[in-house]
Amino acid sequence: MARVVAEDSSLPESRAAACDSPTLAQLLKCVSDVRKEVTGDETPLHSVVDVSSSGIETRPLPFLLSFSHLTYSVRVTSKVGLTSFFRRRAADDPVSGEPLSSGTKTILSDISGVARDGEIMAVMGASGSGKSTLIDALANRMAKGSVKGSVKLNGEELESRFLKVISAYVMQDDLLFPMLTVEETLMFAAEFRLPRTLSKSKKKLRVQALIDQLGLRNATKTVIGDEGHRGVSGGERRRVSIGIDIIHDPILLFLDEPTSGLDSTSAYMVVKVLQRIAQSGSIVIMSIHQPSYRIMGLLDRMIFLSRGKTVYSGPPSNLPLFFSDFGHPIPDSENRTEFALDLIRELEGSPGGTKSLVEFNKSWQALERGNQINPTANVSNLSLKEAITASISRGKLVSGSNGSTSMIPTFTNPSWFEFAVLSKRSFTNSRRMPELFGVRLAALVVTGFILATVFWRLDRSPKGIQERLGFFAFAMSTTFYTCADALPVFLQERYIFMRETAYNAYRRSSYVLSHSLVSLPALLFLSLAFAAITFWPVGLDGSFLFYFLIILASFWAGSSFVTFLSGVVPHVMLGYVIVVAILAYFLLFSGFFINRDRIPPYWIWFHYISLVKYPYEAVLQNEFTDPTKCFVRGIQMFDGTPLAAVPNALKLKLLEGMSSSLGMKITSGTCVTTGADILKQQVVTDLSKWSCLWVTVAWGFFFRFLFYLSLLIGSKNKR
Repeated sequence: MARVVAEDSSLPESRAAACDSPTLAQLLKCVSDVRKEVTGDETPLHSVVDVSSSGIETRPLPFLLSFSHLTYSVRVTSKVGLTSFFRRRAADDPVSGEPLSSGTKTILSDISGVARDGEIMAVMGASGSGKSTLIDALANRMAKGSVKGSVKLNGEELESRFLKVISAYVMQDDLLFPMLTVEETLMFAAEFRLPRTLSKSKKKLRVQALIDQLGLRNATKTVIGDEGHRGVSGGERRRVSIGIDIIHDPILLFLDEPTSGLDSTSAYMVVKVLQRIAQSGSIVIMSIHQPSYRIMGLLDRMIFLSRGKTVYSGPPSNLPLFFSDFGHPIPDSENRTEFALDLIRELEGSPGGTKSLVEFNKSWQALERGNQINPTANVSNLSLKEAITASISRGKLVSGSNGSTSMIPTFTNPSWFEFAVLSKRSFTNSRRMPELFGVRLAALVVTGFILATVFWRLDRSPKGIQERLGFFAFAMSTTFYTCADALPVFLQERYIFMRETAYNAYRRSSYVLSHSLVSLPALLFLSLAFAAITFWPVGLDGSFLFYFLIILASFWAGSSFVTFLSGVVPHVMLGYVIVVAILAYFLLFSGFFINRDRIPPYWIWFHYISLVKYPYEAVLQNEFTDPTKCFVRGIQMFDGTPLAAVPNALKLKLLEGMSSSLGMKITSGTCVTTGADILKQQVVTDLSKWSCLWVTVAWGFFFRFLFYLSLLIGSKNKR
């Protein structure tokens, strides 16, 4: 009988009947009901949910995952040399004893087996035996067409889209947001993986029950942490990583060494949780290096691999008989798995490899199948659609499915809901690391202060014109270079994103929109700070509002450009090199160093794709479009020429001579050059300032779209 231990063990008859053959979802509901009766609060306290095997009602098993003749090879490049050639000719495969085929390496070779719901299948073997590769092959995490063989669920081929909905994959690495607490991390996972139709209180109940099952109650309010922030322990991080992937109670659960890094007690507790998941109607397949004796008692089926070949497949209870028949009986005092792994390693080092054990396993398995009257007597003949319908009717939380395989949605929640949850998570994580924004703001303030003091109160003179042009070129390029610190943001989140989108936790488009929204408040503040620090001290003319807007647009375009590069370039240092180089090219062709009409025709295309060109021309037009402002008067026209050194009296005589020659009076106060003349000299005539602003904004959206394409194409998370 299933037993729920709580403050009050008395249950109404109807509820007790519902808990007689419990599923994981029903167990959670039972715990919730007891809490409501005792405390009136839906938030669960610590509880022990004990399910014995005798409490599980005998029923046909609706799910059967079968895989047959799985083979996977990779190309191997090696140095060509006379010595290595003869060595390759002389070398034999240590597994099969057969000559090695040049150019390819077989990772998996003709692997077959079955996994049933209600059971845990463990894939075992030494390092390099192909455990993780087999798990990836079953979870469809390999490039299409790279794996030969078939994987079927209830006799039907699994489509990639459908598999993502009904399965989950727990990676070996811990990929978590460092400044979220354990509870927040699991709650965000529940928001992504559980349907929106499920109430907030039920999602919280699910999270709280999972926290208890994973033994994380004492770390509920502790942040995950990273190298610079103290957080949970390594073992607790591992359990959180498992929790976020099993939050939605999947039908198929794949785990790559879930007990890695845990002590024996924690590892046992994790596998015990996996056993309960299996008993609720899931197929659990995991790789594990060397399970303890207690964990062995929780496993239902095992596959031992050696260099990609099966050396044993069956229940743990058959291990003694198998190795006894092979001529290597397991001593009573030894751990069965340790003995098996040691024997496999010993055979791998022998001249014939494990070929004899591989061949013996094939004959032994054939004999075992022959001795069985009906090997699939306990397996239901339900179709996949019928099995899923039966599973949902028993309370499985399959992403809001209504039971029809054709009606199962690709994504659990609508895009606007994903966008809201992603934005909330990013804001929460960023808010707890204010030092990152503080450093960026400090750098910008220092740069603005230096510019304001160097270009203090520029006058309207020929030199003032050149100084204004230099200020604008440096200020606009500064906004782009400052955006380079956005490069590591996505690079740090890349693998979290790949893990979450691999099984359709949310849409890539939702992530891109959220990523853009979260960056805007910081860009607004930085733009306002830089504009305020430089506009009035430098003595700029024109509209301050437009000056602020073009700086904001520059930050937006620069941030989008760097974000796009972060989706293409996998390494931070390589990304910085590329960003600095490309921004330098943008500045070179912006029109400051060389006017547009002087750029060679074969380089003019670079001028029009330069991100710095448009904000640079926009601020020039904002500064020089006022027709009442004069920048060169009378004798100032001689500044910057050899005549600049002559006395002013002589300059006035020169003006009189020019006046008589031109037929117009030119005095020392006559305006010779206006802002419009400067714009013509700089060849800033093709677009208005507002057009430049909109083009800059459009560049930002364009690079965000390219970022989306890079995620769509380059983040498949497959071998």
